[in-house]
Amino acid sequence: MQVPTIDDVNRAAERIRGEAVRTPLLRSDALDQMVGKKVFLKPECLQRTGSFKFRGAYNAISQLSKDECDKGIVASSSGNHAQGIAEAARLFGANATIIMPSDAPKMKVHRTQASGAEIVYYDRASEDRDLAVAEFMNEKGGVFIHPFNNPNVIAGQGTVGLEIAEDLQNMGLELDHMVICTGGGGLTSGVTLAIKHHFPDAKIYSSEPAGFDDYARSLKSGSIETNASTAGSVCDAVISPSPGPIGFEINRKHLSGGLVVTDEEALDAVRFAFEELKLVVEPGGAVALASVIKYAPEWDGDVVALTLSGGNVDPAMFDRAISN
Repeated sequence: MQVPTIDDVNRAAERIRGEAVRTPLLRSDALDQMVGKKVFLKPECLQRTGSFKFRGAYNAISQLSKDECDKGIVASSSGNHAQGIAEAARLFGANATIIMPSDAPKMKVHRTQASGAEIVYYDRASEDRDLAVAEFMNEKGGVFIHPFNNPNVIAGQGTVGLEIAEDLQNMGLELDHMVICTGGGGLTSGVTLAIKHHFPDAKIYSSEPAGFDDYARSLKSGSIETNASTAGSVCDAVISPSPGPIGFEINRKHLSGGLVVTDEEALDAVRFAFEELKLVVEPGGAVALASVIKYAPEWDGDVVALTLSGGNVDPAMFDRAISN
């Protein structure tokens, strides 16, 4: 099992430079007052394709040969990885096919198709995603890029943490707590590599929706746990069957624990981001913000950073959140 290092993250930063957006670190007086900390938010909802996923997708595809690209790129995703892969494949002139759940948000489906990708649907409530991928690969072939259990994807996502660390250091600040929206653990493990390199004493937490807290349970037990279901939360972007082994190898050594929030708390965080930050964030991309609002008032230390990992939310869901 190839486990990426901080050197891989640094190399990824060079590869994606000029293609991925270097998103800013934001502050909110209202949030600082609410939790009694200096809170810095990394708005990857402003990233190309609307989420951090473009970083890992571009880094992974950039390392494929022409022959590999000519075979076509295959990915499985509920939408954000799909969009990242579709756009990165388009930039490299490769065809992309996405194995996508039939209940994926319509905006994510349309944006994936807009970048030229073909979509093959499956029912995630009754069908196994990995089996659907295997059946497609056996029939059509191609190069599969896993949404989180891929070292090059993880290294690309780690550039989020690298930028956070660089910006905080430029301000002369030490980071006390880092909270990361967590599905399969690709973003979390990549950010952890960067944060632990620059701030070895920082406490890092995964953040998940209640009922789909496989990472929190895995960190507690020390081994990979699974979710009973892969559907049933508004936080679709951070639902996965279980942690990826590559990322878990990093996270189990470095994370201080897993935080869990309800769907309603995630929706409240979506509303807060809209009202106070003027940002559109999807529920899964807001779980880290919800966790900071819920847990940070009890923490020691002054400086907290968190990810707003994506903003690809259907209008109906966004309306539900801001009307909540």
